[in-house]
Amino acid sequence: MNNIQTGILAEVPRLARYLIFSLNAEASPGDSLQALVSTINSDNAVIGIGQSLIKTMGKNIKGMRAFPVYSGPGFDVPSTPASLWIWLRGEDRGELLHQSLKIQQVLAGSFQLINVVDAFQYKDSRDLSGYVDGTENPQGDDAFNTSIVQGCGKGLDGSSFVAVQQWVHDFKHFQAMSVSEQDNMIGRRLSDNEEIENAPLSAHVKRTAQEDFEPEAFVVRRSMPWADASKAGLMFVAFGKKFDAFEALLKRMVGEDDGTVDALFNFTQPVSGSYFWCPPVLDGQLDLSELGL
Repeated sequence: MNNIQTGILAEVPRLARYLIFSLNAEASPGDSLQALVSTINSDNAVIGIGQSLIKTMGKNIKGMRAFPVYSGPGFDVPSTPASLWIWLRGEDRGELLHQSLKIQQVLAGSFQLINVVDAFQYKDSRDLSGYVDGTENPQGDDAFNTSIVQGCGKGLDGSSFVAVQQWVHDFKHFQAMSVSEQDNMIGRRLSDNEEIENAPLSAHVKRTAQEDFEPEAFVVRRSMPWADASKAGLMFVAFGKKFDAFEALLKRMVGEDDGTVDALFNFTQPVSGSYFWCPPVLDGQLDLSELGL
């Protein structure tokens, strides 16, 4: 397991900062990426490479593709591609700030910072709604087998694919609901996190029961709450050895399978959606050999 980015399988940190970059026009990003490799500590950061950057390098990563777009009654699921995603993990907000400033400086020649999201743990890794997040996450070997590419050769083995969405919660609407309405929307009781057997078909837990899919649609979730001066919600982060499981879950949520839309859309909406390839590690540093570096 020494060839994977540590943060993929590590516990969610107390604090985090997500940096999202676009590629400058006519940039030659090779030198900037090499400098990033020397700057980043793979123990406290996870790096994701976007499709546009892969293509700019003249390469192709099998399994990499564009984030899907959906719309339906009262919701839109957007695709917001980006070139580079960096998940900084830590315990000190000041340290995360200084790390992000250093990364910006290193990448300034080729990349433009387009979004920064500060995230944090809420209670015992709960969503800001109060419900436990990631209850059925695979653990141990199951998490490794779910999220890490294996048997594809050097430069690919140890890598992962990640789906990233920023969700914005409507707390006014949520607080106007009764506890039973909230529970039925989620499909679990807030009081004890137990699944509600007779919850509506639209309940989030029922829509996304990973073991109910064929094949099973397990992902490794590493989501965290976020907040700024005016809004708050969840940064949904799901790792997999390919995107198929995430896409099966998303299709079920938007009602593509049976016309039933996930009740979660009544309370929260995604404002972004991006796919990234997370390279493996070699001798303690990112292995970018699949990009020709």
